[in-house]
This record gives sequence, C-alpha cells and structure tokens, in this order.
Amino acid sequence: MRTGDSAAFREKKAFFQQVITVYGRKPVLEALLDESLQCYRLHLADSNKPAPELEQMETLARRRGVEICLHNKRELSRISRNGKQDQGVAADILCPEFQTLAQYLEQPATPATRRLLALDGISNPQNVGMLVRSAVAGGIDGILWPASGNAELGPLAIKASAGTLYRAPLVRCEDLAAALRLCQQAGHKVCILDAAAKDSLYNLRSTADTIYVLGNESTGVSRQISALADSSVSIPMQNGVESLNVAVTAALIAYLDR
Repeated sequence: MRTGDSAAFREKKAFFQQVITVYGRKPVLEALLDESLQCYRLHLADSNKPAPELEQMETLARRRGVEICLHNKRELSRISRNGKQDQGVAADILCPEFQTLAQYLEQPATPATRRLLALDGISNPQNVGMLVRSAVAGGIDGILWPASGNAELGPLAIKASAGTLYRAPLVRCEDLAAALRLCQQAGHKVCILDAAAKDSLYNLRSTADTIYVLGNESTGVSRQISALADSSVSIPMQNGVESLNVAVTAALIAYLDR
C-alpha cells in the first residue's frame, strides 16, 4: 500500500469511528428531524413498500443533502446489524465528540485532572443510555467504550439517553483491558467500583487522570479488569440497600467534587 493510500485509509477509518448507525423508522425519522444532528447517510431497503414516514425521510434527506442509499434486505441487515428490527431503514449519524483511544491519548495534558468512565459488561441498553446521559450532564471527560461486551448503542440506549448519546465523549477501543493498560502507561489511575471495597468513593482524592470502571449489573467488574485496578471504592449504603443502579453510580461519579 502506498503512503498516500495508507493515509487516506486511516482518515476514512477515523471518520467512521465517529459514526453511529441508527435503525428503525421512528429513531431514523427523529434523527432526520433534528437539525442539530449531522446525518451522513440514509439507508433504505429496496423492498420497502410505500409509506408516509418513508416519504418524509426521503424528503428530509434530500432537503438536508443527506446521501440516500438503496440496499437489498441482506445488505441492509449488515449495515444495521439488526435485520429483525431495522424495519427496512437505517441512518449514519456523525458524532463529533466520538474518538478513538489513540486520538484521546494524543491530546495534550490539561491543568485539571480528567475523569473517565469505563464500561465493563453493562448488558442493559437502558442502563447504558441513562449512564451516558448522567456522564454528559456531569461533564465526564470520556466514556471508554470497548468494541464488545456491552449492550449495543442502538435505539433503546439512544432513547434512554434522551439523545445525549450523539453528543457523548465516547472513546472507542478494541479491548478494555488493553486500553486500560495503555491509559495507565500514560499516567491514568484505574479505580473500580466494588460494593465490598473498604474505601468510600467520597474519600477518594485523586491527583491524576482517573478512569472509574463500572461493571456488569449482576456480577460487577470482571476479574481481569479488577486485577488492573490501582484502587477500589464503594458507595456507602444505608437502610439495608445493597447496591445502586449503575446509571445512578455514574451520576454520583460525574458530580463528584463538582
């Protein structure tokens, strides 16, 4: 591969790391109606029967200069990654705040310490969406998002996030453990939330960029990730309550020391 070709490939790959594909007629129509969103492509199944909402989508796409692409059902299923629920439509939305781990680590140091969340096996898309909403509202600097292991960033997560997912500072990575090691080499501290930890979240005073790892709703943070932790903290509980919803935990972290 020539140098120019390699650079073009990296640029194209970086661009698509900022794209999220939405499927389903209602979510796609809502995205096209939202002028604040950068819609890149509208994908339609060539087998779709005429319908008012489809006509509205095409009209909006043409008015906004969004490319319209026709596909057979199999092709559209590959794009949406959910052929059973895409209803013959999908749209690519450009999310400027999304970035790769490499891009994040290339950023210059800031005077203030950065706070990130990392998701380790959160399986409920509604929890994911509410977590993202809390993180965006609380000014979290990044949400470390591995390519697999968590609920998809689909319609349920988008709805639960109240649309904030499109503006979230998502940091994409292939593998969470490898990403955390790279961040540690760059000076970040890894802190896991563990109900059994003796130290309280409210007593944590970090002077370094810190990644707070949130684990699965039932089993918590995985052993592999726990082994990488620089510290572990818990949230004090009263009246016999054992734990909090993961999205509530994210909100507490987001507003910690604010």
